[in-house]
Formats: sequence, C-alpha cells, structure tokens
Amino acid sequence: MDAEVIVRDVMTREYVGVSESDTVLGAVRLMSDEGVGSVVVLRGREPVGIMTEADVLSLVADEEEPKETTVSEAMSKPVISMRPDRSLADAAGMMAQQGIRRIIITGADDELLGVLTERDVISASASPPSITRSNERERERQAADTELGGRMETNGGDSEYTNQSICEVCGALTHDLTNVNGQLVCADCRDF
Repeated sequence: MDAEVIVRDVMTREYVGVSESDTVLGAVRLMSDEGVGSVVVLRGREPVGIMTEADVLSLVADEEEPKETTVSEAMSKPVISMRPDRSLADAAGMMAQQGIRRIIITGADDELLGVLTERDVISASASPPSITRSNERERERQAADTELGGRMETNGGDSEYTNQSICEVCGALTHDLTNVNGQLVCADCRDF
C-alpha cells in the first residue's frame, strides 16, 4: 500500500444520513434508493452511529420488525472515526483491527466530512497514485456541484441534488419537512 496516500485523497465525501428516530424500514428504503450499503446516523450534525446492511440482516434474523424498529436500536455504535490526514495504511489497519468496513471521517471540530469504505481502500490500493489524485479531483468537483445544487434550492432555484434536509427545531435529518410558521420542521416537531 502506498504510504503517501492519505484518507482525504480516497474517502467518499458524499454520505447518506438518517436520524436515530427514523424507522429501519425507512432507512433501508433510502439505502436502496441511493444505492448505498450504509447510512450515517446523526443527532443534529453529530454522527452517533452507522447502520449497515449487516445490521439490517442481524435485525431480520432476530425476527425484529423493521417497520417498528428505530435506527437507534439497529445501528452500530460507538462511531469509529478518523481524521482525514491519516495514512490509508493506518485506516486499513484500523478496519482490520476493529473488524469494520467503514470509518467515519471527521475534521478537527468533529465535523462529519465523509466515510472511508473498504471499497475506497481497495480501489486506492489497486490504483497508481496519479489515478488516485485524478479520482480525488473528480470527487472534489462533484462535491462542489452538490454544494452548489443545495445553495440553488435554498435560494429558490431548481436542483436535482438535494432531497433531504435538517429540521429547524430538533436538527433531525429527514426527507419529510413542512413549513410551519416560517420554519421547516419534521413530522415529530409539527405536533408541538
């Protein structure tokens, strides 16, 4: 593994987030729609867990009802995180040691920056450094496009990029927001 490659160069900057109070069924549908194998569980902006396909399989094997079970009951916790300036070799070692396939990447202020998956590690290990840097530039371009799409929607423009947002009352990340007295609120907060 190339010692020069750092996590920031290969991590996945886009992630799918859900709230602890979301149902497992809702989260699984979102995973399916987005074509991902995991969701980051957020309390406001803070990552508090991760729910993977393996967590869902375990839930079903235990004969739990995904429609009635919350994400907080099924998620893996505590969050295993790492800074983006660590080497890819460090990340691969941590994955092997912890027996995990994903690491949450956080900044200095514990801000969620992305997720490093075992697929990212394998792809980077198999790619020459020049290809890895090229892929990184493409990811940065996509992240900038996504951010621009979010700004366009906030300012009233059309955007195909965003389909979830944060409740202005409780901070939950959700698809189902309604304007109540000038605030975008989730279903849980509408009743208050």
